[in-house]
Amino acid sequence: MNAEAAANSANAARNAAVKATVKATVKEADRNHVFHSWSAQELIDPLAVAGAEGSYFWDYDGNRYLDFSSALVYTNIGYQHPKVTAAIQEQAAKLCTVAPGFAVDVRSEAARLIAERTPGDLDKIFFTNGGAEAVENAVRMARLHTGRPKVLSAYRSYHGATSTAINLTGDARRFGNDTATAGVVHFWGPFAYRSPFYATTEAEECERGLRHLEDTIVFEGPQSIAAIILETVGGAPGVLVHPDGYLAGVRELCDRFGILFILDEVMVGFGRTGAWFAADHWGITPDLLCFAKGITSGYVPLGGVAISAAVAETFARRPYPGGLTYSGHVLACAAAVATVGVMVEEGIVEQSARTDTELLGPGLRALAERHPSVGEVRGLGTFWALELVRDEATREPLVPYNAAGADNAPMAEFGAALKKGGLWPLLAGNRIHLAPPCNISPEDVAKGLAILDEALSVADAHTT
Repeated sequence: MNAEAAANSANAARNAAVKATVKATVKEADRNHVFHSWSAQELIDPLAVAGAEGSYFWDYDGNRYLDFSSALVYTNIGYQHPKVTAAIQEQAAKLCTVAPGFAVDVRSEAARLIAERTPGDLDKIFFTNGGAEAVENAVRMARLHTGRPKVLSAYRSYHGATSTAINLTGDARRFGNDTATAGVVHFWGPFAYRSPFYATTEAEECERGLRHLEDTIVFEGPQSIAAIILETVGGAPGVLVHPDGYLAGVRELCDRFGILFILDEVMVGFGRTGAWFAADHWGITPDLLCFAKGITSGYVPLGGVAISAAVAETFARRPYPGGLTYSGHVLACAAAVATVGVMVEEGIVEQSARTDTELLGPGLRALAERHPSVGEVRGLGTFWALELVRDEATREPLVPYNAAGADNAPMAEFGAALKKGGLWPLLAGNRIHLAPPCNISPEDVAKGLAILDEALSVADAHTT
């Protein structure tokens, strides 16, 4: 070995030793002091992340992962976009923070840009720190506007983990928090693959789902119901795309009974489904629309409620009894302005739509043809799910509902195979959710599909 090669080898060894030390320090501090969400603290071993860029992140051991989860479905423009990071730095140098009661250029501009893209007359923006707070405030506004206490939400839903939001949530994460005191009534939304209405077609599922919802309204007493809240596309429950006509039917029911319609677009807004808002696919305007995540690509936490003229008028001369210390935080608003700018300049919403029709949609359907473990493929834009089953005919899920421990072993093995191949998945129940950045390259889509193709053989081994 010559002197230059020896020096390079020594430098590499020193760098590896430094990274190992940093990794150990990060892991130790995490174990000792960080309390993680949704976890039994002593049973988890979080990956120590060293950095990220674009559609990838990596650990201290040099392993790179193609992120098909967009963190928690929010890095819509990928990690570390230089224009957004520069905008945050510029704002920090100019004005880091100011109380929410002041008019500030960047806050006003963020609100204007959002209002220009929301459907209908949702022209007033109440800023929050995230999605759950957006849901909390939308429900509060609906109750105050109508003077009614109840809110209806679907069983297959997730609306956040704060007090009202977790009670609105329909999935199993509600169980440990539900006190049955939040004025929430759950109903069955449409899901043709596992129809609660014994429907055999999408049209039947839509019609029967609307009839069930109308019956629920009637028997709960329309005069007691302030709002119906729905995810425009069900995110955490499995990327559930409502059948054509369903959201329009809910809008009609709300209008008929004087109920407000709240759409939760926290996960699907800002390009995720190939439109600025998923409501655009069906031409629906709610009374209140909740957003977060993609508005800043998660670079700085920001959420909010877009408010219709009628609801805003309720508080024109009557104080709204709610607020947040960091409502419209200027660093977050700077990130929002820059993010929207990047999405417009780079055509990211349109790219998400093309990824749907040209890459992810066809690619995932092709995988379903080859793998018996794939029961259904569904999605829009850069937001998809594969429903994994043990038996295609009976549609028995690969793992039971709310599975844990040994019962969840097939999904755990499948997830491990994906990570070994270099793809970071978003697994939920018996499903894999596929939500790469909205600006993912065709080459990275192809790479992700190839890794998924190989890993699905692990799931196939559990089929009958």
